[in-house]
Amino acid sequence: MKKIFFVFILITIFMTQVQAQNNDIQLIEKTINYYLDGMTKHNAKSFEKAFHPNATMKWIDKKYEEVNAIEALSAYVNANDPVKTKTSIMAINTAGDAANAQLELEYDTFSYIDFMHLLKIDGKWKIVSKTYSTKTKSNKE
Repeated sequence: MKKIFFVFILITIFMTQVQAQNNDIQLIEKTINYYLDGMTKHNAKSFEKAFHPNATMKWIDKKYEEVNAIEALSAYVNANDPVKTKTSIMAINTAGDAANAQLELEYDTFSYIDFMHLLKIDGKWKIVSKTYSTKTKSNKE
């Protein structure tokens, strides 16, 4: 009887952890979707929901660049018209209060590959860092 009770307790603990992780994945997806909404609909207000105010955006274009993510992305969407964009969340990984996600934003001639780093701050998932690269489409596609 003690063995059955012990196994039941272990299964309960395991299921609770799985449920908590699934809930975190859903909350991370919600945060990421705020970012994707900002990029596809050019809704700068969405970036404030997705990013921590001190979040950085980093990339290489001839040299290493680093800026405040909300400021740079807001300036970009406010200065340009929306264009057709296909978005996908390629992967999400979690470890406690830290997570990362790989995204793709596909345009006619190129794609952005985003690597988002998130932290659970005061119970809310926020993007704290975005690094990205650009992938040019070949003429064969």
